[in-house]
Amino acid sequence: MKRVLIIDGQGGGMGAQLAKLLLPKLPADCELLAVGTNVLATSAMLKAGAVRGATGENAVVYNAARADVILGPIGILMANGIMGEVSPKMSVAISGSEAAKVLIPASGCGIFVAGTQDCRLDEYLQNAVALTLRALDA
Repeated sequence: MKRVLIIDGQGGGMGAQLAKLLLPKLPADCELLAVGTNVLATSAMLKAGAVRGATGENAVVYNAARADVILGPIGILMANGIMGEVSPKMSVAISGSEAAKVLIPASGCGIFVAGTQDCRLDEYLQNAVALTLRALDA
């Protein structure tokens, strides 16, 4: 069984939208998991259809090591990202994971990636779903 892990913080809106878009397109041998940096984020992703969810630093560290694909805002790679919700231990676990990472640019994180187009969030999310499905086929 392949594991697709969505990690999000704050209100979990981006993660919830990813779950809604991705769930109907995932192959049958995939499990969609959600980890929030806080309870609100986890709850939003579970309501959107993630099969299982967990919250906090240890949940991120544990699940990042076991995921095949990790999705989330680009701030999950940065220590103290997402307004301080991502601890240094979380960012190390995510960046060090062997999972393919599909990251959504978010200017609020203060990270700007050269070569990315300035798109609306829904366009980024659609692209993230396509990249995730491609990574699962690899």
